[in-house]
Amino acid sequence: MKALVLNCTLKPSPETSSTEALARVVIAELEKGGADVEMVRLVDLNLKPGIRTDEGKGDDWPAVHAKLMAADIVVFATPTWLGQMSSVCLRALERMDALFAETDDSGRPVAFGKVAGVVVTGNEDGAHNIVATVCQGLIDMGFTIPGQSWTYWHLGPGPGPDYVETDQGHDYSDRVGRNAARNLLALANVLKPTTYPVPESAPAA
Repeated sequence: MKALVLNCTLKPSPETSSTEALARVVIAELEKGGADVEMVRLVDLNLKPGIRTDEGKGDDWPAVHAKLMAADIVVFATPTWLGQMSSVCLRALERMDALFAETDDSGRPVAFGKVAGVVVTGNEDGAHNIVATVCQGLIDMGFTIPGQSWTYWHLGPGPGPDYVETDQGHDYSDRVGRNAARNLLALANVLKPTTYPVPESAPAA
């Protein structure tokens, strides 16, 4: 079982990332359940704008795409800015638009049989909207979203400390994150691409 966590923080390495800190709670539970987990901090890479798997010289997305194809579980982890997902998270979703044109030998979308979840942090609201938006895009591509496969952390309206700067709210966010990891594992262990029927082909022009 392979899991890939896409850390969509705006902070390049080695800066401390609250998003990574909460994602690691999910990662620990995934590893406890037997998954081999890799986290990629996307802001460290050169991800060119576009909707193709490879946008040419210097583009680092093809390597991320290969990791996505190898993963059974994909987790998007993003901070909240202005009540929205990070620009890095949106860039990753835009690049994954290429998956709509990619199928296996049977004609099934390559995301069939893969499950996905979401981790959100930020000292402002917007988490539920982010979860909904990210999951809708992933569902469109063919990913399966288990029930309660997300977690989030924030302290309500107005400025405040980050996740790594306080213990407040951790009990809920960490507990929900561990449950999310177990739900992702449970479905990933039984779901296969062949669970889905082969889609009808588009009529010839």
